[in-house]
Amino acid sequence: MVQHLKFYIDGAWVEPSKAKTRTVINPANEQALYDIALGNADDVNNAVAAARRAFESFSQTTREERIALLTRIIEVYKTRAKDLGAAVSDEMGAPLAFAEKMQVGAGLGHIVATLGVLKDYAFEETIGNAEVVREPIGVVGMITPWNWPLNQIACKVAPALAAGCTMVLKPSEYTPSCALIFAEILHEAGVPAGVFNLINGMGPDVGAAMSEHPGIDMMSFTGSTRAGIDVAQRSAPTVKRVSQELGGKSPNIILDDADFQKAVSGGVAHVFLNSGQSCNAPTRMLVPQSRMEEVMAIAKAVADKTKAGDPRADDTQMGPVVNETQWHKIQGLIAKGIEEGATLVAGGPGRPEGYSAGYLVRPTIFGNVHNDMTIAREEVFGPVLVIIGYADDEDAVRMANDTPYGLAGYVSGGDKDRVRAVARRLRAGNINLNGVPNERTAPFGGYKQSGNGREWGRFGMEEYLEVKAIAGFN
Repeated sequence: MVQHLKFYIDGAWVEPSKAKTRTVINPANEQALYDIALGNADDVNNAVAAARRAFESFSQTTREERIALLTRIIEVYKTRAKDLGAAVSDEMGAPLAFAEKMQVGAGLGHIVATLGVLKDYAFEETIGNAEVVREPIGVVGMITPWNWPLNQIACKVAPALAAGCTMVLKPSEYTPSCALIFAEILHEAGVPAGVFNLINGMGPDVGAAMSEHPGIDMMSFTGSTRAGIDVAQRSAPTVKRVSQELGGKSPNIILDDADFQKAVSGGVAHVFLNSGQSCNAPTRMLVPQSRMEEVMAIAKAVADKTKAGDPRADDTQMGPVVNETQWHKIQGLIAKGIEEGATLVAGGPGRPEGYSAGYLVRPTIFGNVHNDMTIAREEVFGPVLVIIGYADDEDAVRMANDTPYGLAGYVSGGDKDRVRAVARRLRAGNINLNGVPNERTAPFGGYKQSGNGREWGRFGMEEYLEVKAIAGFN
């Protein structure tokens, strides 16, 4: 039974300090699913106190003990995969098959990858007469988003556990159930009391209290750049470490010697994946200006075949966006694109034909976009692609980097040396060449206003470690 009206603190399901709730809405039909409890600063104090007590012993556990713990978590996680997939589908609208395979699979993948890192990681090294020791940073506050909820929970919680940290998690108020099930998984796997704590709540209440709390040593945040700035500002007086994975407006450069059918259709499909709700989505497609008409035709064919609809229907490829606020924001940006003179290639305002309810967005493509248009500057966070023409490689790189963001970049072309050369010039933390997906054991994170710090693999675990040099040790 998912405990929607309780929090997980100190190894037990507990009542909130004050009775306050919020209704979770199914974005596919706009109907109420259930209420969740909302926490406040008192709940944060209780969770932090439990985490600080638990840190004294958990930080001293051996590598072997933490390997065994992660192994048990993986085993239990697999038994709850169907429950997790259904929760993600109901709460953020992902098609059920996609939720079960990709959303749930992403979370499992990060736990498995972290286990591999932990088995081989060198926590100590000798430098001259000193022993350099990597130790857990302490109590970690974690704030995770709704778009890839299990991915983000797992890629924070797993490395923190591997490092020997304790933690307090505030998941998104839009996708609370998968996080509550995740807490049940950790409990069943035998995570010691106080090591993992979960409080549902709103950013201005629970998130702010966590960021400002002197008992929290580090904040790990994934979400919008605006909210990330607030977390950093609130964390500054206590000089805690802040690791952030924020927004993006990622360029996808299609070079003139690329396989256009493959590169363009793949890029379009990537944008529509998860209803466009991915911070690293390749939402700015940069193509040779001379081939704009060809590219728009290929892109339109993909959009016209993309079925948006009920997440529980077998033929649905794209579900709704997460909530009414997002839907209206996306509609406003689509209208802005039309107003500013971009060519509407596919989709457009309103819901797909046949739907009068639910937060469905038509798969939308704009061509002949200029890089200074609103739809080329702002993160839409929906299934909206803009196609921008460039004159030559220099022009493409210039426009690709002309953004306050720097999370991801994509390059396709036939000449591998040329592709690599363009990739090296892109100011972003993750670059994908010729459609190759991200490597889960390599670092993930951004430049500029896309954040700081890194997640995934060894780099992700090192975010949760402090470095101590003991001179004279050797």
